[in-house]
Amino acid sequence: MPLKAYDLTGRTAFVTGAASGIGRATAVLLAEAGATVHCADQDAPDLHGTAARIEAAGGTAHPHVLDVTDEARVERTVAGAATTTGRLDVLAAIAGIMHSSPVLETREEDLDRVLGVNFKGVLYACRAAARVMIAGGRGGSIVTMASGAVDTGGPGLLCYGVSKAAVVQLTKTLATEVGPYGIRVNAVAPGWIRTPMTARHDAADRARTEDLIVRRAPLGRVGAPEDVAHAVLHLASDAAAFTTGQILRPNGGVAMPW
Repeated sequence: MPLKAYDLTGRTAFVTGAASGIGRATAVLLAEAGATVHCADQDAPDLHGTAARIEAAGGTAHPHVLDVTDEARVERTVAGAATTTGRLDVLAAIAGIMHSSPVLETREEDLDRVLGVNFKGVLYACRAAARVMIAGGRGGSIVTMASGAVDTGGPGLLCYGVSKAAVVQLTKTLATEVGPYGIRVNAVAPGWIRTPMTARHDAADRARTEDLIVRRAPLGRVGAPEDVAHAVLHLASDAAAFTTGQILRPNGGVAMPW
């Protein structure tokens, strides 16, 4: 049965950024595929909302209020999560923030804050998960969240774009190092997705941006969190058993890098 490759029954997943947007959609979808899902985020109310949604649908979820920039706490939380089922099979490192400013006006503290969450937070989660997976001896799948910003420049996106480019390099490097242990590492680089992060724009600006994207995109629409969640599920599952060090781009065709 072809769909069996996407069945995560009996497996354990850890998802950062699970309180909203792509992180929430991913946590919900991995649970629907059968995984026990550990949901992590700083936003406690919405985090517990994600866990409640999973439980209400018959899945199993464990919420963890977590600041991904706290390396020691990330290490403890990921290791502790694995003890609940005796394994860790999937990490989806999705937590991220946005900052916009022209290059000439970007402050050091802005760059440090974005790198702290978008790059270091991903690095800490990846290292913690890889250590658990190596010790478990079952292999596993690590999925990081990059962005379409790695394929093209954009005004005001220095901090965000640099942090996501760093995630891409981390993904490729880690893939070469943990491949011998049967651990796959891939990234998802979405295009414009309707999430709380993109809602930072005022309504008129958001409408103009989305209109431009719709006109440029071969598929003629912007993305939804579920579009990205399905990409994560694919990379997390046995359907992608021969895929590592790759960047999957659910972007409606806006960017087509060679």
